[in-house]
Amino acid sequence: MAEEAVDVDEAVFDAVAGIPPGRVSTYGAIGRLVGVGPRRVARALSQGGGAVPWYRVVRADGSMAEPVRVRQAALLAAEGVPVRDGRVVLDAVGWPD
Repeated sequence: MAEEAVDVDEAVFDAVAGIPPGRVSTYGAIGRLVGVGPRRVARALSQGGGAVPWYRVVRADGSMAEPVRVRQAALLAAEGVPVRDGRVVLDAVGWPD
């Protein structure tokens, strides 16, 4: 069971590492790529996603998780990601297309 969890985590990290700079994905989109639900993606990133661009993953409505919102917004702004009313404009920068 623990090995399976590591495999899922690695698949999540690989998918997130593939998000190009200036683009953003959602927990659900990454989950569909990997074959897990969005909460499982969030758990993987919160527990060990520091080596990948975790900040390029947001909620389905473009909002950012409160505990990391300020840092995430700053990192996305540095990449030129458009944010309107506290939400990433996914129509403009969503990944994958």
